[in-house]
Amino acid sequence: MKFTLSWLKQHLDTSADVAAVAEAMTMAGLEVEEVHDPIAALAPFTVAKIVSAERHPNADRLQVCQVETVDGIKEIVCGAPNARAGLTTIYAPIGAYVPGLGVTLVEKPVRGVVSNGMLCSASELELADESDGILELADDLAVGTPAAGVFGAEPVIDFEVTPNRPDWLGVAGIARDLAAAGLGQLQTPSIVPVPGAFPSPVTVRIEAPEMCPVFGGRLIRGVKNGPSPEWLQRRLTAIGLRSINRLVDVTNLIAYDRCRPLHVYDMAKLVGSEIVVRGGQISEGADHIAAGTHEHLIALDGKTYTVDANMCVIADAAGERPIGLGGVMGGESTGCSDETVDVFVECAWFDPLATAQTGRTLSLNSDAQYRFARGVDPASVVPGLELATQLILDLCGGEPSEIVLAGQAPANPSAFAFDPTRVGALTGLSLDDDRIAEILTRLGFEVARGQDANLPWSVTPPSWRRDVEGPADLVEEVARIEGYDALPSTPLPDLGAPSKGVLNPRQARVRAARRALAAMGYAEAVTWSFTKQSTAALFGGGDDALRVENPIAADLDCMRPSALPNLVQAAARNADRGHPDAALFEVGPIYLDDSPTGQRTVIAGLVAPRSARHWGGGAEDALFALKGDLLALLDELGAPVASLQLVQGQNRDWWHPGRSARLQLGPKNVMVEFGALHPRVLKALDADAPMLAFEIVLDAVPEPRGKATKTRGPAALAPLQPLTRDFAFVTEEGRATGDLVRAVAGADKALIVEVKVFDVYRGAGVAEGMKSVALEVVIQPREATLTEVEIEALSAKVVAAAGKAGGALRG
Repeated sequence: MKFTLSWLKQHLDTSADVAAVAEAMTMAGLEVEEVHDPIAALAPFTVAKIVSAERHPNADRLQVCQVETVDGIKEIVCGAPNARAGLTTIYAPIGAYVPGLGVTLVEKPVRGVVSNGMLCSASELELADESDGILELADDLAVGTPAAGVFGAEPVIDFEVTPNRPDWLGVAGIARDLAAAGLGQLQTPSIVPVPGAFPSPVTVRIEAPEMCPVFGGRLIRGVKNGPSPEWLQRRLTAIGLRSINRLVDVTNLIAYDRCRPLHVYDMAKLVGSEIVVRGGQISEGADHIAAGTHEHLIALDGKTYTVDANMCVIADAAGERPIGLGGVMGGESTGCSDETVDVFVECAWFDPLATAQTGRTLSLNSDAQYRFARGVDPASVVPGLELATQLILDLCGGEPSEIVLAGQAPANPSAFAFDPTRVGALTGLSLDDDRIAEILTRLGFEVARGQDANLPWSVTPPSWRRDVEGPADLVEEVARIEGYDALPSTPLPDLGAPSKGVLNPRQARVRAARRALAAMGYAEAVTWSFTKQSTAALFGGGDDALRVENPIAADLDCMRPSALPNLVQAAARNADRGHPDAALFEVGPIYLDDSPTGQRTVIAGLVAPRSARHWGGGAEDALFALKGDLLALLDELGAPVASLQLVQGQNRDWWHPGRSARLQLGPKNVMVEFGALHPRVLKALDADAPMLAFEIVLDAVPEPRGKATKTRGPAALAPLQPLTRDFAFVTEEGRATGDLVRAVAGADKALIVEVKVFDVYRGAGVAEGMKSVALEVVIQPREATLTEVEIEALSAKVVAAAGKAGGALRG
């Protein structure tokens, strides 16, 4: 919203300059975006007179002018076709910045003749969009007169209007708030009714009261249209509007002056004597028009718009021909021109929601739509029509009819009780009742104070303040006008140093998992708890019960059944950008069903092994490395790693059937699934195989027994040299090697500190369906060096333990 200082002073009696006005607006809650001062931009430019103009010796289209300027006689080269002796125009000296060209003038030759300045056009001074030549001014202007004074340039204030304050979209509303804030005295001119000389020959019928509850209008005959007077053109041009003609300029002026959009119809172009307000129509099939065809409107901007049933249409010809979109824009068919003699002036109130939706649907924004979508004052229908009538009579002449009014305006806001002590309670301001009542009254509220000071007041909001709904809104208005800088600064009471938060066991384990995975080289990813329903179906989800009714995006319409799809897609995005070797993890929720117990917390990790080509194990090595990371993480979480069962072939179908497994504490407590993801799933997610992953269900990991301590005890370092013994056991091909390793490690937990697999053999000497697993057992003596007898006894324990796990010592 833009306005000039002189325009504001027509409504506000004040001596404040533009800086003081901008400061007062800011303190009253009006967010000033910019104060544009064209006077400063036009300071170097002054009036000059061309004494003589002769053809340039080296260019047919240039003239060498001798110009009388404020700096004396100057020789200036000019290419304007209208440059001639005796012409009064605007002169720019060397060093002046020309805003329309974006250049600073320097003294330089033009085709061999030095130009000592410049003669300016309107576009070069940003006074018009286009110019055919240099400015032509009145001959009585004195040489040296500042250009700013010639063109009546003045500062323009541009500020942001919040959606709840449509009354600020009129200069009168701004003046009202500034007067309440004490910047001056409100002097908005009152509107005097204009009596009608004859009954209106045009009638109005409302068929869509939900879109337009009230519609007023009157005929003015015998008008003389044409260019607007200079004062009106300047006022509109200063705020960025283009002057069209007197009739249209009047409607634009009132829209910005009183926030009251209007529209004028050329009476000679209306068909019939009735205007119908209705919704958009869809053809049922008649007169060579196919059924289901929407009607169209060619608007004043020259574009054709398709109208639907949710749009308010203004129609003539007994309601058959659309001539405008209510509250948005009029039609080209009834627009006014310089030949217009009789006009019908429309002043109505259109529903904000319907108007806003029409603008969004058609991508059509106008000054009227902007105001109606926020809520124009319903009580301004008749006053706005009277003001428009008076301005048209003053500028165009004519004779008005009586006002025709159809429908009924929405009711004014209702009164509600208000306790003035709430101002102090909510803001800390110490204001007496008289000051509070004064502020509210100046803002247009009706305040009825009870005879008893202890009784609440009755306050009625004005018709233009439908955003005020209760006492808290009134408190905000009082604080805003009194000034936010007047709010007392009261320090909060000193409650001492805040206590440090204590993490619960789950939070502590999550933090430990994050730190452990980061130390292993994984990067944490934070993704949505949603995914696409088709993606969720790949991971056992996608049920309609977990669909999101109002998703934030079309591809995030389902609660995720696993954290893995989001990690896969994140790794794929990294690969697309040249980083294929991602190692990611995420800690977050998954959703198995819509019951309160259907949510689980998981720790998911993913590795995309894309190392350089090598003769070594490649992906197989990466899989075992992932398993190692997983076991180390579980150990950090306090899980009973030694008791876990490794089961293959029972993972769900998004895992690779031959390269995945699960860790469990019995068949009913599956703690982890890990391994390679199925190529089919990766292809569906547009990701390249292989990708290795794990997903720990944190709820299934039992908490460690006993009370955990924050500090570790002293390290139990053995003073004796460890020793190793190698064993080779023959076991069934299908038996998990991990089971054999755990059995051997448990043969003597006091002495055996580590068991490693260093070879798996199949071939000659080993029966079909069997395999030979070679283990290295690390033995750590504690108190004394082991004797040969003790080592043999320990070896017997190892063989016995392996036998219980299905392994026989290889001979």
